[in-house]
Amino acid sequence: MVTLVMNYFELFEIPISLIVDQTKLLSQYAALQKKYHPDGFSNTDRNDRGILEKSAMIHRGFTILKDEDNTIKYVLELKGLLPKGEKYELPPEFLAETTGLNEGLMEGDILNIEEVETKIFQLQKSLYHAVQHIIEGYSDDIITEAQLLLVKDYYYKKKYLEGILERLDGIRNIAG
Repeated sequence: MVTLVMNYFELFEIPISLIVDQTKLLSQYAALQKKYHPDGFSNTDRNDRGILEKSAMIHRGFTILKDEDNTIKYVLELKGLLPKGEKYELPPEFLAETTGLNEGLMEGDILNIEEVETKIFQLQKSLYHAVQHIIEGYSDDIITEAQLLLVKDYYYKKKYLEGILERLDGIRNIAG
């Protein structure tokens, strides 16, 4: 398994999880900010590269761990299952299923847009349901690589569907 330079779970002293306890994260963030924020140091120390890097690291970690999608991506990176620049290929059956959704965007009428949006939400719900037990019951000690690969597939499918939703919003804004 590949480890990144900084493990944000270790930094915030929280267990590796696909869904982070936001109360604990916020509490740890506040404590770390109090300890390492540059404003808490004298002018000379404030410009210390180590303090600035630590403060930036805390902020980056907090930004990642407060968002569920970013947390999933980060855990997959920690486990060496999401290499930078990877060209992930979505399964052909998924692409075939979503072709109709993309074609629905081409027509551009508002009723069709709402229908496509509803279908996407249903598909997202179905995709999540398939990995819900893994995401919500994640334990670093017992999770298998095969289970994480299912989460990876879910992650990329969800991102693809979010791209369609963004295009829907663009069409809706143009039409409205």
